[in-house]
Amino acid sequence: MAAGACVPVRVCHQEIVRFDLEIKAAVQDIRECPGPLGALAELNAAVKEKFRQLRGRIQELEQMAKEQDKESEKQALLREVENHKKQMLSNQAAWRKANLACKIAIDNSEKDQLLQGRDSLRQRKTTKESLAESASNITESLMSISRMMSQQVQQSEETVQTLANSSRTILEANEEFKSMSGTIQLGRKLITKYNRRELTDKLLIFLALALFLATVLYILKKRLFPFL
Repeated sequence: MAAGACVPVRVCHQEIVRFDLEIKAAVQDIRECPGPLGALAELNAAVKEKFRQLRGRIQELEQMAKEQDKESEKQALLREVENHKKQMLSNQAAWRKANLACKIAIDNSEKDQLLQGRDSLRQRKTTKESLAESASNITESLMSISRMMSQQVQQSEETVQTLANSSRTILEANEEFKSMSGTIQLGRKLITKYNRRELTDKLLIFLALALFLATVLYILKKRLFPFL
């Protein structure tokens, strides 16, 4: 093989394989094309361009094969060129069959649409009546939904009002609790003060009683035992 020819040959192989796969995918798209004919024409134009590029790459590979120094490598490349040409012919045959099948399918579809158009004319009156009835049912449903939404809004307002009243009641109860708590604290202080006062009073009474007894004993002692 000639020096420096490996890269172009490899690149050429890769592009041939890529174009072959793209053509197969495009042929499949044509086979499945639902129409219209304008869309089919666009697909065919794309496939035609892919075939042109593929044909050019095969010719380049064939020219590279003829330029090889070694006869074995030259023959090997020429065999590959023949395989690529056969594959290209096979793709062209598949392309023609796909076009034929697609055109038949589009023709049948257009015929079906014409037949359906006739049937649709007959069904228009019935459809109009059905649409009118459906519109009436929809209007009634919307009115019913509107009434339900109005009731829900009213219930929501009542719920909000109830919550507001409950909140005020809780706040008032909280204020009363605070007031009662202050009263309880005051009562507790008064009871504590009273207990202290009671203890003081008892102590004073005890001291007074002791003083009284001491005085009585002193007087009795002076009168009964003056000599002591």
